[in-house]
Amino acid sequence: MKILVTGGAGFIGSHTVVELQKSGFEPIIVDNFSNSEEKVLEGLEKIIGKPVVCYKADCNDEAALRALFEKEKIGGVIHFAANKAVGESVENPLLYYGNNIGTTVLLLKLMKEYGVHNFVFSSSCTVYGQPDHLPVTEATPRQEAASPYGNTKKICEDIIRDFIFSKPAMKAIALRYFNPVGAHETAEIGELPRGVPSNLVPYITQTAAGLRQKLTVFGSDYNTPDGTCIRDFIHVVDLAKAHVKALELLAGVQEENFYDVFNIGTGEGVTVLQLIKTFEEVNNIKLNYSIGPRRPGDVEQIYAQVDKSREVMKWQTEKSLEDSLRDAWRWEQKLATRK
Repeated sequence: MKILVTGGAGFIGSHTVVELQKSGFEPIIVDNFSNSEEKVLEGLEKIIGKPVVCYKADCNDEAALRALFEKEKIGGVIHFAANKAVGESVENPLLYYGNNIGTTVLLLKLMKEYGVHNFVFSSSCTVYGQPDHLPVTEATPRQEAASPYGNTKKICEDIIRDFIFSKPAMKAIALRYFNPVGAHETAEIGELPRGVPSNLVPYITQTAAGLRQKLTVFGSDYNTPDGTCIRDFIHVVDLAKAHVKALELLAGVQEENFYDVFNIGTGEGVTVLQLIKTFEEVNNIKLNYSIGPRRPGDVEQIYAQVDKSREVMKWQTEKSLEDSLRDAWRWEQKLATRK
C-alpha cells in the first residue's frame, strides 16, 4: 500500500518513512522543504537501501496535490506538514491558521474525491493545555490553547471528527504526541532545527557541541520535585512506529466511517533538570546551564496515560530516555562532521 507522507522530510516524518518501509508499506513523501533539508533524502536512502519517492510541493497547492493523487494510487495519508513553532504562531497567527488548517481541509477533500480511506493526523498534547489532573487520558478535557499553533491542532481535530461524522466513507486517527526526542540509531537522520532551536534537546546537544554558549532552564519554582517543568519525552523512533500501528488499526476497522484519538507518550514525567543530568551521565559530558525566570506560556507539567494506545493499537514504547539522549548526541556529532 502506498502511503502519502506530508512533511515526510521533517523530524518525525522522516523516521516514520523508515518504519513504514520496514513494515511493508511504500511511503510517498510530499514536502516543500520550508522547514527541512533535501539532504534528509540521502540519509533515508542509506537506511532503507533505495531512493525514496519524493514530490517537492506545498500541501496548500491543490493543483500539485491533485496531480500527485492522479499519478499515485494512494492507500492512506499521514499528515505531518504544518508550521509548529509556538512563538512564531503568536507573532504570525494567520500563517498558522492558513497553512495548518488549510492543508488539512484540502487533503480531506482530495481523499474523499479520490477514494482514499485511511487518514492519520499529527496532533499534539498541546490540546490539553495545563490539565487539572495527571496523567492525561484521551478523555481529559481539552483546554483553551495557549498559542495559535496549539489552537490549530484543536481545530484540525474538530474538522476531522466533523468530517468523519458526515459519513465520507473514511477512517481517521489523531495521534496526540508528547515530546519527541532522539534520532535514528544510525545517525543518518535526526532533528534539524533551523536557527535557534525551540525544542529543549537540540538546544542541549548544540550547547554540548559548543554551538550555543549556555543553556537556560526556564523556571525553578514550579510545583515539581526539583522546581522545573515536567514533560513526557518519547524517542522519535517509538513515535514513528505508532503511525504504522495506527494504519494497521484503520485497515482492520470494519466501520465505513471511524474516528479516534490516542496519546503517544511514555506514560512517565521527567523534569527538565532530570533530563539534563541524564544527558550528562549517558554521554559523559558536563553541560553549561543556568536557571532563568519562567517563560510565559509554559505548561508546568504534563505526561500521558497510554493504556488506550497499548490496548487498542497494540503499541508501546521500546526505547528509554537514555537511548533517546545517546542517539540525539550521536546525531549532533554526525552533523558536525558534515559541515
